[in-house]
Amino acid sequence: MEHRIRTCDQEDIEVLVEIIREAFQEVADRFGLTEQNSPTHPSNCRTEWLMREMNRGVVFYVLEAQGRPVGCVALEKINDEVCYLERLAVLPREQKKGFGEALVKHALSQARLLKAFRVQIGVIADDSALQNWYEKLGFEEVERKNFPHLMFEVAFMAYYFL
Repeated sequence: MEHRIRTCDQEDIEVLVEIIREAFQEVADRFGLTEQNSPTHPSNCRTEWLMREMNRGVVFYVLEAQGRPVGCVALEKINDEVCYLERLAVLPREQKKGFGEALVKHALSQARLLKAFRVQIGVIADDSALQNWYEKLGFEEVERKNFPHLMFEVAFMAYYFL
């Protein structure tokens, strides 16, 4: 399906919040994540979160299909070598159409333009289907870690540019 990916600005924040909340709700339901036990999970995304992220340099991209926003991804340059891929989200009714892969590839190309050597992402360690999906795109698991404020273990994955 034809689509275009464009860089977002602050006028896009409300649309991004809607996409992120809706896309991550299935994950929240599957893993029993609520606003009470996981207040920072993307299913609870807030306008002020994205405003704060944009203000500190995180770049958001939105994918539009047939003129409608259906997915997004964010890229944060951490240092000269590393970027973080964040907030990858595709509306549930638009999934399985290649939009997620297109967004990841776009983020990787942007990271490459920034001269990064590695792109990292954190996912719920028990979400093996998502980890397998990222592995098919060239990511590999590099570490697992527990955080006191999260009720799940995080698997960190990395994509290395050759």
